[in-house]
Amino acid sequence: MNKPVCTSAFVLLLIFFAQMASAQQHKSPSPLAEDFSAKLTTTLSHMAADYDGVMGICVKDLTSEQTFSVNPDTIFPQASSIKIPILIELMRQTQSGKIDLNTRVDIHRDALVGGSGVLQFFSDGGSSISIHDLAILMILLSDNSATNLLIDRVGMNNVNSMLDGLGLRNTRLARKMIDIPAEQADRENHSTSREMAALLEQLYAGKLLDAEHTKATLEILEYPKESPLRAGVPENITVAEKPGSLNGAQCDSGIVLLQGRPYIISVMTTYNRVDGNAAITSVSRVVFDYFDRLAHSNSYGVRVR
Repeated sequence: MNKPVCTSAFVLLLIFFAQMASAQQHKSPSPLAEDFSAKLTTTLSHMAADYDGVMGICVKDLTSEQTFSVNPDTIFPQASSIKIPILIELMRQTQSGKIDLNTRVDIHRDALVGGSGVLQFFSDGGSSISIHDLAILMILLSDNSATNLLIDRVGMNNVNSMLDGLGLRNTRLARKMIDIPAEQADRENHSTSREMAALLEQLYAGKLLDAEHTKATLEILEYPKESPLRAGVPENITVAEKPGSLNGAQCDSGIVLLQGRPYIISVMTTYNRVDGNAAITSVSRVVFDYFDRLAHSNSYGVRVR
């Protein structure tokens, strides 16, 4: 007769210990840690205010879920950073079976554009490249021709529908790469630092794709490349990101895979008199220093690792 009571007591004990463990994982930061994070908030605010142009910043601590931001909902041109959602939609359609990454695409000059990349120098009809390798060219070399070929296959509307489904309505693929008339008509690919950070957070958490395609997407974004975020982080730290640059506007969004304290960072600049990449690197360096100290310190700020 006592067995159900014992079972109930055991279940309640398990629940108690689970709640205690959860409370430990989500315990409030120490006053010292709060002061330290407040200093980062102040520093980023000053950096954005002192910037000769307009700057937006969104940083997300993937351990504590704390966010640091300045102008996070201001809409900025994305340049090549818009290639992140294009890659995600490509992998989403690959996962569903709609696209086969091994399919080869013939390269013809009438589909090629200038700017960054190497396909623009290929001969007319002399090569065919797999869709997978077009994605590599799009992210690693920021190849604009490869990007346009991929947009033709995944569909601009499908990219935007995917973003709508995620609630990212200020992020838009509005034109192909190197479309001067579209630029002159104010049709820019755009987003906010908050939305690009949210997109990357969901990718990292495996909420956009299955495990296989999440891993494949992150691996492509992790390929080493010169970028302002990368320049602010030590070479031994992996960064999954994609920068973008236009005349008067530079941005970069990525995941910094710092062991023990991974974080997401998105920095956007526009109305730039000079190249904004140096300013993005400065923000990246300040943010990395903050997380690096957290990763190697106890709650009193004593370095223990």
